[in-house]
Amino acid sequence: MTGTTPGTPRVLRAMNDRAALELLLAHGSLSRGRIGRLTGLSKPTASQLLARLEAAGLVRVTGASEGRPGPNARLYSLDPAAAHVAGLDVTATRIRAAVADVTGRTVGSFEVPAPGRSGPCGAPEAPGPSDAPEGRSAEPVVRQVVAAVDGAAEAAGLTRSALHRVVIGTPGAFDPRTGRLRYASHLPGWHSPGLLEELAAALPVPVEYDNDVNLAAVAEHRLGAARGHEDFVLLWNEQGLGAALVLGGRLHRGRTGGAGEVGFLPVPGSPLLRQVARANRGGFQELAGARALLRTARELGIEPPAGRDGEAAAKLLARAVERAGPEAGQDGGGPYGELLRRAATGLATGLAALVAVLDPELIVLSGGVLAAGGEVLRELVRRELDELAAPRPRLALGTVTDHPVLSGALESALATTRDEVFDTSR
Repeated sequence: MTGTTPGTPRVLRAMNDRAALELLLAHGSLSRGRIGRLTGLSKPTASQLLARLEAAGLVRVTGASEGRPGPNARLYSLDPAAAHVAGLDVTATRIRAAVADVTGRTVGSFEVPAPGRSGPCGAPEAPGPSDAPEGRSAEPVVRQVVAAVDGAAEAAGLTRSALHRVVIGTPGAFDPRTGRLRYASHLPGWHSPGLLEELAAALPVPVEYDNDVNLAAVAEHRLGAARGHEDFVLLWNEQGLGAALVLGGRLHRGRTGGAGEVGFLPVPGSPLLRQVARANRGGFQELAGARALLRTARELGIEPPAGRDGEAAAKLLARAVERAGPEAGQDGGGPYGELLRRAATGLATGLAALVAVLDPELIVLSGGVLAAGGEVLRELVRRELDELAAPRPRLALGTVTDHPVLSGALESALATTRDEVFDTSR
């Protein structure tokens, strides 16, 4: 509310407008009388407020209440066309995009292939000068991103210029000092020095970037298992291990954006690795990542499923849960039970280090591999962590399982966009 004085009628109107818009966002449809009761406004003031918001294109009449004595009251809802945002989830093999309206409803999606090489574990690779050749062109990446955005916008009946904001989630993180992507050299083309400028020129809307695991944490914080929690860790395991740290309700990213790159964490039970940036290997990844799980299976005489490391590890854990089930918690279940117990010990070993430093109230287990282990693996990890760490945070499985990174990107874009379009003092 820049340029306004606290307590002036204009500011008070804007505060009432925002309160009403938030109520409509939470409830869907409300009558004038219901809005007045929930906000404490008189009927004339609520009527003026709704007329103002309708004229501004923020609300619309969507029906009338029925089943009550007297004339039916008009029902008001947020106008979905008030704003649209796009989110992108980038991996080494594809870019998935979606568009949501201001209510949060996904109205279009699209996917384009993004073939590239992956690191030894399918995990984020080394930071630094070896990330990619300085001269590599950003043009192929820009074309892919624009194609994904345009495809999702077209599916929503829009053009890219109708979007208010785009949030892109990638492995690794863009260093705020240099604008270069770090910890993710398995994304060819994403390391061009001019990438961010070229994307900004190609997309006529504000574009923001965040780590994919951070965005999964945003989704869990707003929609899933971490709702109502201000201090939590999200541990992610798909192609690689990563973590998101939410402290005091805010994501902690670190100086270079590398907070949460726990795959490089030295842990007991794995060799002490040096020059981890060059090798793109770290102790926790070697102990508990997808490739480590496949290696353990072979040691136990289990032939892993075919596929990329993360996909194969998820299928393997799902099979282990099916065949060992609760017996794994009773030191039974044969080789599949042993596989689950070893996986839990490896995961708890790294988590114990995080718990000792952060003492979070909650740990959310997310990503395809951990989701496949389900409640059986979660309980085994909890049991191990109780023995390895002094604090005992609650462990929960992530509940945003349908494209969590993309959901987080949309939620992040919507939060900023709503702050802008709901501010009627502008």
